[in-house]
Amino acid sequence: MQPSFPATPAPKPTVPGDIIKDGSDATFMADVIEASRTVPVLVDFWATWCGPCKQLGPALEKVVTAAKGAVRLVKIDTDKNPMVAGQLRIQSIPAVYAFYQGRPVDGFVGALPESQLKQFVDRLLQATGAAAPGGDDIATVLEEAKQILDQGDAEGAAAVYNEVLQAEPENAVAYVGLVRCLLAVGQTDDARKLIEGAPAAIAKSPELAGLKSQLDLADQARQAGPVPELMNRLARDPDDHQTRYDLALALYAAGKAEAAVEALLEIVKRDRDWNEQAARKQLLKFFEAFGPTDKLTVMARRKLSSILFS
Repeated sequence: MQPSFPATPAPKPTVPGDIIKDGSDATFMADVIEASRTVPVLVDFWATWCGPCKQLGPALEKVVTAAKGAVRLVKIDTDKNPMVAGQLRIQSIPAVYAFYQGRPVDGFVGALPESQLKQFVDRLLQATGAAAPGGDDIATVLEEAKQILDQGDAEGAAAVYNEVLQAEPENAVAYVGLVRCLLAVGQTDDARKLIEGAPAAIAKSPELAGLKSQLDLADQARQAGPVPELMNRLARDPDDHQTRYDLALALYAAGKAEAAVEALLEIVKRDRDWNEQAARKQLLKFFEAFGPTDKLTVMARRKLSSILFS
């Protein structure tokens, strides 16, 4: 399948409020997750008491404004809106996360000088295909490829992603999309090779890390054993943490992610230090595989925090 590159439509006028805005926990889904499906969105986590935040803010706004709508900026006061910052495990501010296609793809901590901020934005736009010549066309083709994959045509989607990568070898969206295509048709070995051989500009992509975690979990799950047998063993001894741990992996392999999470949470509740906190560490792998904004990740993190700090 050869991708079509439609003519770029005339740009729509954009008012400053569309490019830079104050966000909140309540508006995060609309301002960041949904908006990032069409354009990269930077999220600046700051607070009024933070000196470096006051240095970073104006410089970041200047660089985003200069991009003329190719990227947007959402500023979130962590004191007033702690939920999203907590979910992303932000421990120091200022912290800036870049979102694209609904997921975090890059970020940094601390007040960078304007020159480095411009490099960061340029790198982001290049990686997402939003700034290269014909960038609007590339973004349209990538969205078409995603739709093709969602409809079950992994081979067709892979052809489109390969075309994009021939033009832009470090396009992170196309690279990750190609890995997803391989996974969709069960070519896990090829998918793992692609992940391990990712270019440096793509290798640190959170989405790519999530796919690697999915592969690692699948490998673990194959050794866990059948679900009915594990459930019978656990019924005879509810404190058999190893069996409950194996059950969590088997449930994950069976597509029962929520039940798998609950099994691991139960281990943490009964004995958080069992096997050097293996259950908590496995939960973190699940979170990486699901993605930081996934509903199950958010719910499970909340429950885990409640258990650990109760």
